[in-house]
Amino acid sequence: MVLKNGQELHIRKAEKKDAQNILDYLNIVGGESDNLLFGAGELSLTVGQEEQFIENMNSSLNSALFVGLSDDKIVCVGSVSTPGRQRISHQAEIAVSVLKAFWGIGVGKCLMSEIINFARTNKLEILHLGVKEDNVRATELYTKLGFTKIGVYPKFFKINGQYYDQILMNLYL
Repeated sequence: MVLKNGQELHIRKAEKKDAQNILDYLNIVGGESDNLLFGAGELSLTVGQEEQFIENMNSSLNSALFVGLSDDKIVCVGSVSTPGRQRISHQAEIAVSVLKAFWGIGVGKCLMSEIINFARTNKLEILHLGVKEDNVRATELYTKLGFTKIGVYPKFFKINGQYYDQILMNLYL
């Protein structure tokens, strides 16, 4: 895929060999904004733990971990996770992150499209996500992609002593 700035973006499923690069990426992206569930230096996973997580995601039929690369550097990560229980296996939670240097040039849209295509191919019926209330760009992107607001989780985030709501959104496939 070609981004708005002319750079190439290649999105694929993560592989065990990506574990260290994913951890390095997560430690960078966690410090770039307050829109994620973790901040700078808050992840303490080992390479082995990340490899196991990747292996578990890849062994599932309806879950996946995606990485987006530009010039062989991870610039985004996205996941779609289905629960193991039959009664709720028709739905999945998704999460995405993008390096700040790559905001606003189509990376998030490409990653979300890949996740949505994966979900449709695997016959999932509902995708759900949460977004920090003041993350307007993300909320607008999700709305453009067909997500609808289904609720609010008050005071979900507590960052530097300040509370923020989480907007809950679903996409019905």
